[in-house]
Amino acid sequence: MDFLQVRLAPPPPPPLRSNWASPVASRGRGSGIALLTLDAFLQRLARFLDRPLFPWKRLILGFSIGQYLFESFLTVRQYRVLQQPKPPAVLAKEVSQETFDKSQAYGRAKARFEIVSGLWAQVQNVAFIQLDVLPKMWSWTGDLLFKWAPARFSGEISHSILFVFSFIVLQQVLNLPTRAYNTFVLEEKFGFNKQTPPLFVTDMIKTTLLTAVFMPPVLAAFLKIIQKTGTQFVFYLWIFAAGLQLFTTTAYPIFIQPFFNKLSPLEDGERKTKVEELAAGHKFPLQELFIIDGSKRSAHSNAYFYGLPWKKHIVIYDTLIEKTETQEIIAILAHELGHWKLGHTTRLFGISQAHLLYVFSLFSVFINNRSLYSAFGFHTTHPIIIGFILFSDALSPMDTVIKLLLNILSRKFEFEADDFANGLGYRAELAASLIKLHAQNLSTMDADWMYASYHFSHPHLSERLKALDWKPKEALTSEKDKDTDSAVKASGREEL
Repeated sequence: MDFLQVRLAPPPPPPLRSNWASPVASRGRGSGIALLTLDAFLQRLARFLDRPLFPWKRLILGFSIGQYLFESFLTVRQYRVLQQPKPPAVLAKEVSQETFDKSQAYGRAKARFEIVSGLWAQVQNVAFIQLDVLPKMWSWTGDLLFKWAPARFSGEISHSILFVFSFIVLQQVLNLPTRAYNTFVLEEKFGFNKQTPPLFVTDMIKTTLLTAVFMPPVLAAFLKIIQKTGTQFVFYLWIFAAGLQLFTTTAYPIFIQPFFNKLSPLEDGERKTKVEELAAGHKFPLQELFIIDGSKRSAHSNAYFYGLPWKKHIVIYDTLIEKTETQEIIAILAHELGHWKLGHTTRLFGISQAHLLYVFSLFSVFINNRSLYSAFGFHTTHPIIIGFILFSDALSPMDTVIKLLLNILSRKFEFEADDFANGLGYRAELAASLIKLHAQNLSTMDADWMYASYHFSHPHLSERLKALDWKPKEALTSEKDKDTDSAVKASGREEL
C-alpha cells in the first residue's frame, strides 16, 4: 500500500445519488439513459463493496506485495539479459565491447538497486498498515491544529493540508537513504553524478518549500469542490483537474524550474539557424530556444519542448550540445517535432483526461465506504483525503494494467516519431545520435520482452535501429565518447 505516495483527495458527501445529475439534464435522451445506467451500476457496486468485515486490509496488502513480487520477477528476467557477453547484432560494429560491458554492468547495478529499494518500500507499506500509522498521524495532526492553530483552521481542509504535508516530509525522510545511495554511490560509481551534498540538501529544502506554497491551495480547492458539489463532484473535479494539468504543464518551466536550473537563450549560429528553419518548415510555433544547465546535477541529458499550442519553447540540455553534432541535434528535434506534428501530445492529454474521469467516477463508489475506513482504523471519522489514499491503493491492480497499455501506446508513438524524422531525411543522423547517446549514457541496449513491455515507455535501442532499417557500419563511439563522465541521456515523453 503506497501510503507515502500521497495523492489529492475528496470529503464524505451525502447519501449516494446520481453523480451525473447535473450533466444529464442537458444531454440527449440516449446519453442520459446511458449515464443513469452507469450511475445505477456504480451504486450497486458501492453497496456490494461496503460490507462489514470486508477484508480490505488483506486485499490491499496482497495487492502491494503481489505487485512487488511480480516486478521483482521481471527484474530477474531483465538481469539475465544484462549478463549477455556480446552486444546485439545490429550494434556489433557501432558499439565497442568495452562500452557494452560497462552498459551491462550499469544495468545490473540498477537492477539490484531496484529490487532492494522496492523491498524497502514494501517494509514501509506493511509497517504503515499493520501499525495503523494513518489514523495515528491523522489524530496527531489534529491535536497540533487544536493546540496551536486559530479556531478558523480547525476544519477538515486545514487538517488535511497539515496531514498531507506531514506525510510528504515523512516520505522524504524515509526515502533519504535510497535517494542518497542512488546519487552518491550508484551514479557516482559510473561517473554520472555531478551533485554535491550541499546541492542535494538545497534541492530537498527547495522542494519542501515549494510544496508548502503550492500544495495547500490545490488541495483546499480539491476538497472544497467535493464539499460544495456533494455526490455530483465527479464532473466538477474532472474539470478542475484538467485545468490544473494544463496550467502546471505551462507554468512549471516558467515558475518552478528556474529554482533548480538556469535557462539561457541559445546563442546565434548554425545550430540555432537550423533549428529555426526546421520549425518554420513545419509551421511549428517556436517562440524561444533555450539551453538548460543540466550538467550541474548530472551528466544525463535530454531535449524537450513546452508551452501553449500557439507558443512553444524548445529546451536543450548543455550536456547534449557538448557531446552531439549539430545535425544529430536537428535529428533529435525532428523526432520531437514528429510527436507534435502527429498529435501524440494532444492524444496523450486526451487519454489522461479520460483516465481522470474514470478514476473520479470510481472514487464516487468508495467515498462513503465505511468498511474501508473502518478496516484502517477510521471508525468514527471519514476524512476525504484518507478515503482517496485508500481508494488509490485499492485501485492499484487496475492502474498496473493501464500503465502497461499506456506503455504500449507510447512505444508506438516513439516508432512513429522516428519514422517522421526518417521521412525528413534524418535516418543516419537519428540512428547515430541514438547509438551515441545510449553508449555515452550506458543505457540498456537490449531488453527482456516482458520487462520492456511493463516498464519501458520507449523502445530499446536495438528495436529502434531495426525499425529504421539501420545497417551496421563502423564504430560511432570513440575512446573519448566512452568516458562515462561525459554521459548523456534521452528519455521520457518529450524527449528522444
